[in-house]
Amino acid sequence: MTAVQHRSAQEIGRTERGPRPVPPLGGQRAAAELSHVDTVLPNGLRVLAVRKDTVPLVEVRLSIPFAGTGELHAATAEVLAETIVTGTARRDRVAIDTEMALIGGELSTVVDPERLAISASALASGLPTLFDVLADLLTEASYVDAEVARESARLIERLAIARTQPRTIAREALQRRRYGNHPVTREVPEAEDVAKVVPEAVRALHANAVLPRNSTLVIVGDVDPDAVVAELERALGDWASDKSANVLPDLPELTGGEVLLVPRPGAVQSQLRLSAQALRRTDPRYAHLQLANLAYGGYFSSRLVENIREDKGYTYSAHSGFEFTGNTATLLVDADTATDVTAAALLETRYELARLGLVPPTADEVESVRQYAIGSLGISISSQTGLAGQLSALAQAGLGFEWLAGHPERLAAVTAEEVAEAALDFFAPHRFTGVVVGDADTIGRGLEAVGGVAIGAA
Repeated sequence: MTAVQHRSAQEIGRTERGPRPVPPLGGQRAAAELSHVDTVLPNGLRVLAVRKDTVPLVEVRLSIPFAGTGELHAATAEVLAETIVTGTARRDRVAIDTEMALIGGELSTVVDPERLAISASALASGLPTLFDVLADLLTEASYVDAEVARESARLIERLAIARTQPRTIAREALQRRRYGNHPVTREVPEAEDVAKVVPEAVRALHANAVLPRNSTLVIVGDVDPDAVVAELERALGDWASDKSANVLPDLPELTGGEVLLVPRPGAVQSQLRLSAQALRRTDPRYAHLQLANLAYGGYFSSRLVENIREDKGYTYSAHSGFEFTGNTATLLVDADTATDVTAAALLETRYELARLGLVPPTADEVESVRQYAIGSLGISISSQTGLAGQLSALAQAGLGFEWLAGHPERLAAVTAEEVAEAALDFFAPHRFTGVVVGDADTIGRGLEAVGGVAIGAA
């Protein structure tokens, strides 16, 4: 029996005449014209409804601004998010689960310092039931003592685990480095604070904060947009208040500065996080910066990945991207590295920041990231789930379907010169601050040699 000869990817990609030519990219198709409605209900809730009838399903995303400054707000908000779907005046947990199962549906909730989000999906034929359950949760959630106690205990266990995770530690350190004591930094409540939360406080928070005004609801699926808006208005008619949902205070302008070394004794890996001020999606230069970021570290073939992952092997993954919070946009660079190459990884990361401005992306690089940006956007909104998620994120910035449909054209119009200008303006190393979390005894001297690093506790 003849042994099978396996060829490497490099061997497959070459012939005797040289590298195999890569087939040209196909032309970009225009975004599909989907019927949609973007309106505000009498109770102040903004509704974006889009017909996408690829499958007989619907996706719903409700986003409620949920900022607070109280000492126990973050903990109370987490308990609320865990218990809002456990019962109402008309339905207990079993009844809610049963009704959702009968329409092929699911409900989930998540909360952060900026907003409470409720996500749901169901068969399109079950939409009236979904709306009835959602209205019940918004107006009649009961937060019975036993459910609050049960979910609080589970939450305390999860928090105990989360707070030992390197990425959680790095995230908290970065947030404090960027924003000090701003409420946005309270992403993960303390377990002892959760233990102090009582059912009366959760019910009070719901009454005072789960409000329609300033909130947005996105629905995507096999629906008639006009009809579904009218149905929503009827279903949510009792969800009303003269008050508005609590919007997170504006974040301070992010300025560059030293990177803070946060000691984590005995760590075998280090977490590197750098951040700088960026542009909002509404800025005319946002598309320019988006392509510059992709060239730097926004996808697998970026310069940062090629350098510290493919060439030097300092990290398994490195990435740069945008964070959008309220009216603020920031750039975030992250990489987890082996302890012994932490300083070298920081040096190379800064080197690539500077090089992006001084040796800007070539025309070929720009075209590659352009095709990636347009193609990945098309893929992300090809499903009902992806489109609902994109629209929900845009709605939080006051944008809608028109911005999404027009973004491929904006990306297509960006020139290499405009990407070069964005790279020079926004990726200069001095604009970035951040943290390195790791074993200070092992990595401290190397980071001091690199420079621009302060040693302390975040």
